Amino acid sequence: MRFPNGPLSFLISSPKRFLSTRTTLNPLPATFLRGGTSKGIYINREHLPADRSQWDPIFLGIMGSPDPEYGRQLNGMGGGVSSLSKICVVGKPSDSQVKDGIDAEYTFVQVGIRDSSIDYSGNCGNLSSMIGVFAMDEGICQPQVVTGQTATIRSFNTNTNKRIDTTFPISRTGAGANAALDLPQVTVAGVSGKASQITLDFVSPGGARTGKLLPSGNPVDTIDIGDCEGVSPSTTHVRASLVDATNPTVFISSTDLQGALDLTPSSPIDYADTQVGRILEFIRRRGAERMGLDPSAQAQPKIAILSHPSPEDVGVHVVIHALSMGVLHKAVPMTVGLCLGVAARVEDTLAWDILATRQNGEAQRDLLTMKHPGGTVDVGAGFDEQGGVTSAKVVRTGRRLMKGVVWW
Repeated sequence: MRFPNGPLSFLISSPKRFLSTRTTLNPLPATFLRGGTSKGIYINREHLPADRSQWDPIFLGIMGSPDPEYGRQLNGMGGGVSSLSKICVVGKPSDSQVKDGIDAEYTFVQVGIRDSSIDYSGNCGNLSSMIGVFAMDEGICQPQVVTGQTATIRSFNTNTNKRIDTTFPISRTGAGANAALDLPQVTVAGVSGKASQITLDFVSPGGARTGKLLPSGNPVDTIDIGDCEGVSPSTTHVRASLVDATNPTVFISSTDLQGALDLTPSSPIDYADTQVGRILEFIRRRGAERMGLDPSAQAQPKIAILSHPSPEDVGVHVVIHALSMGVLHKAVPMTVGLCLGVAARVEDTLAWDILATRQNGEAQRDLLTMKHPGGTVDVGAGFDEQGGVTSAKVVRTGRRLMKGVVWW
């Protein structure tokens, strides 16, 4: 068979014909997108086997994992860090979901870098911001909610069994609409330039994994670390707020971490240090046990260190350093940032205490400004009269990077 426009043109334009003759295409139709401060591969669920047990080797091949010797994933689309080793599988909603107003369903996949781990336990806030765009581009859905020049896509995340809405600008094309992503509207810390505003709304995000906003029932737990190698002999425990909103997170105080390392309050902490990383992983695993989660799962829960802002941090409410799969995140995983936004509104958590001591009444603000290694970000959280979390919102941007096929 000859392909007048190149050897892949027929496959790209007519993937369904190929699917009728082979179980799974290789190369596989895929789209490469930036969402917030992450990049990932987006795949139409129709192009994957119906049997999900067959997905793992496909995803490992796409990302170039495992890469135990170099950790760079040069044989695939991964970039050697957790924020670049992600996949989203998007498809049509079920009949019952359609009745509930859902436009698209998606599953987030965190792919291991040096090992063959595939984690479906959590969601990615950054990549969630582009689910609606991809669903429209693929013809999976058209928006049911259109307000002026913006559209809202309601998606259902299978990892957390939660609804996430994305609202973004559109341009009209005859009877349909396309996402307009190149408007100079907003900036996102960690990403150069302005782009269109994408509002990401996690609906009722509490208990995303455990079913409870505070899985242990406490705003602060005491975690015993006395038997962790490398811990200061004078330190036997650290405080932790175990919060499950958008994704479960173990929040600890930088002051407690300094004590665990026998540092003075002004001493810097190198989060890339192997000793620090070992202690943080020990705390994270103990926190996971308290939350009723698998401590061996690297992706969930995540751990984040909270600090008071310095006098130079004007307008900042809290400083956060978050780790993803054992590596300090260069920005902040958006689900962790949203979880912090919720935690800051829950009385007596570590986040609440930081805001309350910074300025009287500050813990009641609708928007929380956090500083992370890449800049700052504002997040909002809504609560009902009974104290239940109704919403967690953040502004993101995104960009289409490539559409074609990927070998696995």
